[in-house]
Amino acid sequence: MPLTLLQFNELSQNDAISHLLTCCTSTRWAHDLANARPFADIDTLLARSDKIWAQAQTSEANLLEAFDGHPQIGNVGSLKEKYRNTQDSAAHEQSGANNAEDEVITALAQGNQEYLTKFGFIFIVFATGKSAQQMLDLLLARLPNDRATELAYAAAEQNKITRLRLQKLLGAA
Repeated sequence: MPLTLLQFNELSQNDAISHLLTCCTSTRWAHDLANARPFADIDTLLARSDKIWAQAQTSEANLLEAFDGHPQIGNVGSLKEKYRNTQDSAAHEQSGANNAEDEVITALAQGNQEYLTKFGFIFIVFATGKSAQQMLDLLLARLPNDRATELAYAAAEQNKITRLRLQKLLGAA
């Protein structure tokens, strides 16, 4: 059940951090955003979140901590299950793959493994509204990048995901 902005502003520090960690698992980001309360409106909260995330990006450890909050796509079976399950926010965000053909699912699983091996973290993409083929195309386009470039892309995608999750948390999505 979403919180109102007033309810969020009035949460204890620990409860606010706990809720924020469901949106992004960077503890620095969650602590800093909880400390920035109260917020007058959701736009102010989102703008502050963007600013804090930009500061958090100066540390690779903060980025990797946030990326680790996403489920790992391990094999074709788990990928199919993930895309068909729309009960949690991550699966809902990736619902564009629900009707993906098996070869696209297989290619996504293989591409994700190649990505993880090359960069040391999973492929992060704002999947809302994207088909499985579109996500595969993005993955294949980003796979040739160097690690620094890919960290920047993944950080930008993480911020999009975080913004959507914050809006859902506060019933604004």
